[in-house]
Amino acid sequence: MLLTRPTGRRPGRFRRWRRSRPFWGGLLALLAGAEICVLPLAPMKVMLQQGVAGIPSVLMGIVMIVLGLTAWFSPPQRNLAGVLTTLIATAALVLSNLGGFLIGTLLGILGGGLMFAWQPYAAPPAGDADPVTPLAGDTVSAAPPAAPSPTPTPHHDPQGAQS
Repeated sequence: MLLTRPTGRRPGRFRRWRRSRPFWGGLLALLAGAEICVLPLAPMKVMLQQGVAGIPSVLMGIVMIVLGLTAWFSPPQRNLAGVLTTLIATAALVLSNLGGFLIGTLLGILGGGLMFAWQPYAAPPAGDADPVTPLAGDTVSAAPPAAPSPTPTPHHDPQGAQS
């Protein structure tokens, strides 16, 4: 039996939740934090060095995981979380076994950048729809106009991206 999605169905709750926050940046920050945090717990053959480098590694990993969760559950704090994630990922390069063998550092820098760059969806004003007029020589297709997509609920943004 082939499961298909009805064409007129609205997106699911998870999809709406995911699109209303910097989901991918938070996910990459979580993965980077897990990589940096778990590496000191690996066998000694995998580790580059042990000792005092294990404590900062675990702490930086936990902080990066918390920052990823902050981006998910408090989107207005995404700028601070993004900058701190990038700084901690860069510091992990020096303080934590090459930042999780470079994987944790690269994931953290990319995740922090995605968190910082994400902007909430700002719906256009209701009477601001401009009809598209074809240019001279363009052909107009006979396809019916697409149904309007459901707009996500905008949330409070202290920096004014909604205006």
